[in-house]
Amino acid sequence: MRKLIVQQWITVDNIAAEEDGGLSFVSGEPFSETTNPAFKETVMGFVDAVDTLILGANTYAQTKGYWPYAKEQGEYGEKLNNLTKYVASSKLEDAPWGDFPAATVTRDPAATVRSLKEQDGKDIWLWGSLTLMHSLMAEGVVDEITLLVCPASRGTGRRVFEDRQDLQLIEATGFENGVTLLRYAVKK
Repeated sequence: MRKLIVQQWITVDNIAAEEDGGLSFVSGEPFSETTNPAFKETVMGFVDAVDTLILGANTYAQTKGYWPYAKEQGEYGEKLNNLTKYVASSKLEDAPWGDFPAATVTRDPAATVRSLKEQDGKDIWLWGSLTLMHSLMAEGVVDEITLLVCPASRGTGRRVFEDRQDLQLIEATGFENGVTLLRYAVKK
């Protein structure tokens, strides 16, 4: 069965979005010529292990104008843009993605995830989308959480976890760029 894997870039103090919604703390992106090869391999391995991308409406609105046109992102951007995409929204009627196939709009993301998990394919990636992540966790459909912990703190902003959450460590890997990858299974 396919898994739903949440991926969040966070600070060491559990901030996934700054007060203005920004991510100025993100470091170590995988698509630069100077990127550490081990980090790039890990991130590229993740994008190769998924075939479906789920976004909340806000994350979709923030990314639709950049990622479909981001040729400078190289192989990573190409792979991301070619994933099957779903956008959870109660308001959108359609979700275009540049010249790539449009995302499918879902009004019931938990039911969509349950259905996708029953289908053949690679794992499913929930990208950012904190509000959607929290609702899908409440529905019990999140299987793993991958945290890319950046060597920065912000003190305030939106936290990944606002309540108690029991997790089981799968992997912890530090990289030369200061980013630490933490993979957790969600205890159900």
